[in-house]
Amino acid sequence: MTVVEADRIEMANSSDELTLDTLFEWLEKMPVPEGYKTEIVGGHIFMSPQRDVHWNIIRRIVRALEDRFGMDAKIMSDVRIDFPGDLNGFAPDVVLLSDNAEKNAHGRWNYQDVQFVAEVISKNTALNDYGPKKAAYAEAKVPAYLIINPYTGKCVLHTTPKNGDYDTDARFTFGDEIDLTHTPAGLTLATDDFPRD
Repeated sequence: MTVVEADRIEMANSSDELTLDTLFEWLEKMPVPEGYKTEIVGGHIFMSPQRDVHWNIIRRIVRALEDRFGMDAKIMSDVRIDFPGDLNGFAPDVVLLSDNAEKNAHGRWNYQDVQFVAEVISKNTALNDYGPKKAAYAEAKVPAYLIINPYTGKCVLHTTPKNGDYDTDARFTFGDEIDLTHTPAGLTLATDDFPRD
């Protein structure tokens, strides 16, 4: 019997309630291809390849935040944060945490400390960014959520979370400056160098 078969039997025999920790433990035992990001959205496991275009946009956003807040700012990328909803363990592309954010007893950041999220969509998981992840970020009261689409060259900024949705959204095209000065990000983000896919 292979290790994978033994794990499947162990999983099938488990009567424990399905939790994010259990799902992530299973993921750690699976042969996830190198260069893939894994997330759990609504109890479903998604794997997305990390592409050069994707990373170059993320890097530009992280750099802009570091220029604004300094190298000691709590800026994360692809780090698990559990969000409200049924089994939502996301690894956002870019997260800005509050200055006083601390990890919880499980060694993870708390969604209550998230001030800004940016997601660069992948073709196969784009619906998550515009749908269930947007809803979870709004429910978590994340003040600003930016979605970047390198396929269309467009961005959407969602702000003012209220009653599980965002009251305000603004649309931008690559080349525009995104005004984040009224959000905790506190900067204007240039998009003229964002690569297209």
